[in-house]
Amino acid sequence: MRTVHEVSRLTGVSIRALQYYDKIGLLHPAEYTASGYRLYDDAALEKLQQILLFRELEFPLKDIRRIIESPDFDKGKALEQQITLLTLKKEHIENLIDLARGLKAMGVKHLMDFEPFDTRKMDEYAAKAKSSWGTTPEYREYEEKSRGRTAEDNARLSRQMMDIFAAFGAVRGDDPAGDAAQALVRRLQAFITEHLYTCSDDILYGLGLMYAGGGDFTQSIDRHAGEGTAEFACRAIKAYCKK
Repeated sequence: MRTVHEVSRLTGVSIRALQYYDKIGLLHPAEYTASGYRLYDDAALEKLQQILLFRELEFPLKDIRRIIESPDFDKGKALEQQITLLTLKKEHIENLIDLARGLKAMGVKHLMDFEPFDTRKMDEYAAKAKSSWGTTPEYREYEEKSRGRTAEDNARLSRQMMDIFAAFGAVRGDDPAGDAAQALVRRLQAFITEHLYTCSDDILYGLGLMYAGGGDFTQSIDRHAGEGTAEFACRAIKAYCKK
């Protein structure tokens, strides 16, 4: 675990920015100490890297949050697209540097070249990448339902969802196909549909796999509700979707 000061020194992100990311629900710390200090684990740092890559591409924070929380967000695909965008940005900057050097050597009158200022190729690819992260009906529904929510609203919803997982944790020694666990699956599906996007059985099944996939969700769920809760919730969801 690293403190907010250590993360700031490691990443170059200011403490104030990290506190703001937490406030708006973009990047929560792994846990808080009894004194209220933020602590970050490797999973949080991995997510911060993803956020900073988007920031380098000048994505607004609200767009970054929507992208990485989208139900169809693919980290691998996003990284490939980010590499392409960063490469295009690098080429654009190198062209501008070459132009500036030429201007210095030859003078403006002898080098009337405006092509290096053309960002259409980069802009078109960025628009295509953004559209691929946000064209699903679920994403559009999520965007609509989240419009106008405050940071406090989002924090409240996060707590309510974690309360559902805490309930899963309380029965994780039971049969995942039993009445108690299945009632919680229905409660989770209804919560997601009401507050995020229509959660079909297929989407729910995919979410279950993600919860137990070993990433941020697994760690957050197990940290909040007890070791093994994410895996138990996944098995309960599988049993529910097979009915």
